[in-house]
Amino acid sequence: KYTKHYLSFDSTFFKTMLIHVILSSVLLLSAHGMTTAFVSVPCSTIAQSFLCSKKSEADGDVHHQQAFAIGTFVEFTEKNRVHIGKIQSVEHKSSGGARYKVLDSEDKLFDIADKNVKYSMACPNSPGQANKLYEAFCQAQDVPVQSIQEKLDVTPELLEMAWEEAAEESDVEGSSHLITSASFIQLVHAHTASAMEKYLAWKLLQSEMSHIFFKEIKENGRVVAFKAKTRKAVDNAKEMFCRNHEDSELCFV
Repeated sequence: KYTKHYLSFDSTFFKTMLIHVILSSVLLLSAHGMTTAFVSVPCSTIAQSFLCSKKSEADGDVHHQQAFAIGTFVEFTEKNRVHIGKIQSVEHKSSGGARYKVLDSEDKLFDIADKNVKYSMACPNSPGQANKLYEAFCQAQDVPVQSIQEKLDVTPELLEMAWEEAAEESDVEGSSHLITSASFIQLVHAHTASAMEKYLAWKLLQSEMSHIFFKEIKENGRVVAFKAKTRKAVDNAKEMFCRNHEDSELCFV
């Protein structure tokens, strides 16, 4: 839309067009903030996310998809298998879609599309902290739900209380109240969640028991938030769950 011939225009026109570009950038940044509010994204990702063309589609240019930063820890899928790895490089296809070279915990290199990344975690600047976090991330990949509940100290009763709180806020605000793994920890334990607490809560909120109370909200194929279900939907789901899990603590709550 904006060519290098702008120097031939008078200063008033140039100022008008410059203001238009600035306002458009502000709106784009605001939209970016909204769409990534629920995802664990490193700060350096934001700087990379606007590598896009200003030219029109008629010129054959495309917008580059937002990309995770090199070094980011990710959980990703490959042929229906789940892996933990580190992003080694980032590239964009001719269509604008992001692709990554990811080295998994067994030192195997994978070439994956952005849609295959299911969860991301920023890599700490300190090598020691980074290694410790990555090791914990790998170990938590296959942790059973019961162990996650114990690690997070979240009982079925607390889970149901979190749903009630989220549902009440939805009723008061008159709109759907979404929670993230971070806000879930803040809600049940009243402290800021660590990187691993957020990951474990993200896994817990996708468990069969959590599906009684919350619906997954996806963005670009990733689960980024959870929506509190209505009381009627919860009552029905809980009844169905307890038919098959009579010994579950939830069925005595």
